[in-house]
Amino acid sequence: MSKRLVILGGGESGVGTALLGKQKGYEVFLSDKGVLTDKYKEVLKNEAIDFEENQHTEKKILNAALVVKSPGIPDSASLIVSLKAEKIPVISEIEFASWFTDATLVGITGSNGKTTVTSWTDYTLKKGGLETIMAGNIGESFAKSVATKNSDYYVLELSSFQLDGIEKFHPHISVITNITPDHLDRYNYDFEAYIASKLRITKNQTSADYFIYDADDKAISGWLEKNEVKAQQLPLKFEKHNQNGGYIDNNQLHIIINDNHFTMPQDTLALKGQHNTKNAMAAATVAQLLKIRKQTIRESLERFHGVEHRLEFVLKINNVQYINDSKATNVNATYYALESMKSDTVWIVGGVDKGNDYSELLPFVNEKVKAIICLGLDNQKIIDAFSNCVDLIIETNSMEEAVHQAYHIAEKGNNVLLSPACASFDLFKNYEERGRQFKEQVRRL
Repeated sequence: MSKRLVILGGGESGVGTALLGKQKGYEVFLSDKGVLTDKYKEVLKNEAIDFEENQHTEKKILNAALVVKSPGIPDSASLIVSLKAEKIPVISEIEFASWFTDATLVGITGSNGKTTVTSWTDYTLKKGGLETIMAGNIGESFAKSVATKNSDYYVLELSSFQLDGIEKFHPHISVITNITPDHLDRYNYDFEAYIASKLRITKNQTSADYFIYDADDKAISGWLEKNEVKAQQLPLKFEKHNQNGGYIDNNQLHIIINDNHFTMPQDTLALKGQHNTKNAMAAATVAQLLKIRKQTIRESLERFHGVEHRLEFVLKINNVQYINDSKATNVNATYYALESMKSDTVWIVGGVDKGNDYSELLPFVNEKVKAIICLGLDNQKIIDAFSNCVDLIIETNSMEEAVHQAYHIAEKGNNVLLSPACASFDLFKNYEERGRQFKEQVRRL
């Protein structure tokens, strides 16, 4: 009898794992506590893969040889605790998929910027003629890609939850954009545990591999002082340094890897803001390691259009710029958004708080925010944080209401910025739906 593979969670990563598991000869069973979408049910039925929804039947799960769980299920869930007590291995889809490909893997993580860096890297490598697939926390699942396409190169966006479930996963190039407090509710409000989770990306790397990281980030630097990394380190800094890696000097971006020196003017980068300079450096460093021509790298850094829901300029109405930054699901992402505002801003904020500390936003709110529109079911923490520095704070509980309030408050030359600093699950399915609703309501004005 073939090995029994049980998959917990029937979203993109779970269904992708089911397809790959069946292809590799496993007896596959998928279980979801919620309702499966019609799209995914259709795939499972067509492939004759056994599944259940609206429940987890323990006797069908605890007889597994291997369990792949959705990143959304915490290790503290009673079913996961039972599986581990039975000594049944529980891994992530990223780990499972990596067993079945010999491709060169580029793994990218970080609290903020990882989607931009993943997309920018993939764009640059494709422009350089490499056949790459972008997967993981973006696009289709890594497992489905391995099952249906496979490629010589994968550019993978990886969340801390996905990295928690790796054992042997081994990227040739790993990137950490930055680490700031996020998802602390999942890590018992222990920032050090969250940092360690992110750094798992380099745990299986060897001296033949590369680790690219923001050396100005105190959380990463602090971890590196106490822990050994076997991979070759390529730090990215805003100040000139003498190691391999990247830096800015006289408004020129420099990437040096041994005798190979890449340079271009910082002000020609397609995406503006200091955080995007670091994102560009990361993408350029990966491209240089994979031998992309310098001219191609320059052109890619100048032409990349950015990512949907990340500081996305939607429309200008009555000379008011509406900006969709729905992907800002934590305080640090909103920090970058507010930092980049060049005129008075009506700020739409709120959702599910993940243990947020809003104090670091106070200087920008004082300087740039003329009104706050709260969009969430519980806004008290936001009101308490900013009521002393913003005269007008309005509570709303629908995107339509929030956008209409912003329209009436904003004056010529202002920005209306959706940058929630919170998860979306109280009023929306995810940040994408939140961003799409914002754009739709703006277009209806």
